[in-house]
Order: sequence, then structure tokens, then C-alpha cells
Amino acid sequence: MNIKQLDAVNAYSQATKKMQETGLGSRDGADGISSGGSAFSSLVTEALGDVKQATSTMEVAAAKSLVNEADMVDVVTAVSNAEMVVNTVVTVRDKVISAYNDILKMPI
Repeated sequence: MNIKQLDAVNAYSQATKKMQETGLGSRDGADGISSGGSAFSSLVTEALGDVKQATSTMEVAAAKSLVNEADMVDVVTAVSNAEMVVNTVVTVRDKVISAYNDILKMPI
């Protein structure tokens, strides 16, 4: 994972946080989960929370390693976990987009 990927993950998590704070992620402006949202929306919200938690854990481990407070094994484990979580979310996103495109191509 290089610096540009980390920047992208950080920007994505900041945008997600801002969307959650302002309520821009749902159709009616309210939190979809508290207003009886679908299971899919709760799944997506949970996945984004996992990404946020994994990236923050990775950042903390990397910062601790810079001041010799963390073992290199802990840093590598945190980075691998964050990468796995992000790859999982990206794969699910790609499958959802693919399914949406397939639905659009269906004859009426």
C-alpha cells in the first residue's frame, strides 16, 4: 500500500464521516437505519464503519512505530487488515454497480 492509496482511504473516510454528520447519505435526509432503513443500508453502514476502524487502527500502529512504541509485526498486521477490509468493500461496491448495470440493460 503506497502513500496515494492511504491518502485515498483517508479522503474516503473523511467524506463518509462528513456525509454521516450532515445526513447526505440517505434519501430523506435522516439516518436510514433509525428510520426503518433496509438491511442493505445497515450492511453498507457497518462496512464503512469497519473501514474507518481498520484505517484508524492502522494509522495508530504506524504512528506508534515511528516513535518505537509498536512492534513491526503489529504494524504489518494492522496494515494488512486495513487493506483486506478496504478490498472487501471495494469488491462489494463493484458487484453492486455491476448488478445495477445488469438491471438497466434488462428489456422492459
